[in-house]
Amino acid sequence: MATEVTVPVLGESITEATLGEWLKQPGDPVAVDEPIASLETDKVSVEVPSPVAGVMGQHAVAVGDTVQVGAMLATIDSGDGAAASAPAPAPAAALSAPAKDESGAGYGDQPGAGTSDSPAALSPSVRRAVLEHGVDPGTVKGTGRDGRITKEDVTAAASSKPAPAPAAAPAPAAAPAAASGRGEERVRMTRLRQTIAKRLKEAQNTAAMLTTFNDVDMTAVIEARAKYKDLFEKKHGVRLGFMGFFVKAATMALRDIPSVNASIDGDDIVYHDYADISVAVSSPGGLVVPVIRDADQMSVATIEKTIGDFGKRAKEGALKMDEMKGGTFTISNGGVFGSLMSTPIINPPQSAVLGLHRIEERPVVVNGQIVIRPMMYLALSYDHRLIDGREAVTFLVALKNAIEDPTRILIDL
Repeated sequence: MATEVTVPVLGESITEATLGEWLKQPGDPVAVDEPIASLETDKVSVEVPSPVAGVMGQHAVAVGDTVQVGAMLATIDSGDGAAASAPAPAPAAALSAPAKDESGAGYGDQPGAGTSDSPAALSPSVRRAVLEHGVDPGTVKGTGRDGRITKEDVTAAASSKPAPAPAAAPAPAAAPAAASGRGEERVRMTRLRQTIAKRLKEAQNTAAMLTTFNDVDMTAVIEARAKYKDLFEKKHGVRLGFMGFFVKAATMALRDIPSVNASIDGDDIVYHDYADISVAVSSPGGLVVPVIRDADQMSVATIEKTIGDFGKRAKEGALKMDEMKGGTFTISNGGVFGSLMSTPIINPPQSAVLGLHRIEERPVVVNGQIVIRPMMYLALSYDHRLIDGREAVTFLVALKNAIEDPTRILIDL
């Protein structure tokens, strides 16, 4: 007897998704609640669990297809008899062209496809690392959620793998264009990337966007971090970073300049008496922006714990859709990637976004003397329909003052 697996309810106002990857192939054994597929919505990836134990049956849709809530994805054959020993034939879509992940590699081309160690059971970033390093996933011990292999596991396995014998030369690439060095690859945009593109363009088309800059001397924060980082980690179980200071300083500046924390709704301005800070973090599928709720009521330690949890679960694709809804102000830290300066784009319907950049030593004048200080450029992009230039500059100056004198954060100045 076969049980149908359908697209689950994905969240408020979300009626469709894209099939990102199959985690189980026809003939694979499946346990109750074991993920069999990954769906990409506008914001996050959602794993679809099996409602029953049995053997994976036919795939009803192919990777990349758009599916509606309630639509059938696949069937699960009950029992472990003949179905387990004789895998069901691959669906027609898979026979015509193997599905592609973001690196362009065909799932069906990989060794071990159809087993629990196959690349089809791995996330796109892990599969890409497996291909790059030439690591057999069956030999890698997973340290991720539910024992799943992470990108770091693959990198560690590759570093410990003995060097290959120099005898065999690599096989020539199959693509004819590779001989001339002018190969091309066409990869379909993920649903998340499509949504990011749509929202960013919407922000440019709607908001009267302007960016103002300032710089900040990071000496005091760096000294405080160096002095207390060990005690901080021992007491709170999380490392003391820079984002905790910036989030806390931003919430204080938002309280003083409420228009930066407001939004436009039709002909109305909506002011918020709370600060829900969206923090941009990287995930395998692109940039996601989870929200720190009531950040203005949190300590620096609680903020650091929340950001650390977001970053970890973003890499695992385990963030929930509700965690990325709302937000009154966004902070994006391009400095971790080496950015010196940028003009970040507003995250609608918010009216402002703060861009942080890399810290570098530069000569500055202090009390008439040229000294070397660790400096960072700050960028505030804002909607000029709501926020005046004076308010934007005042916000950045308030933020700068709090970071250059962290005692202000402690005594709420």
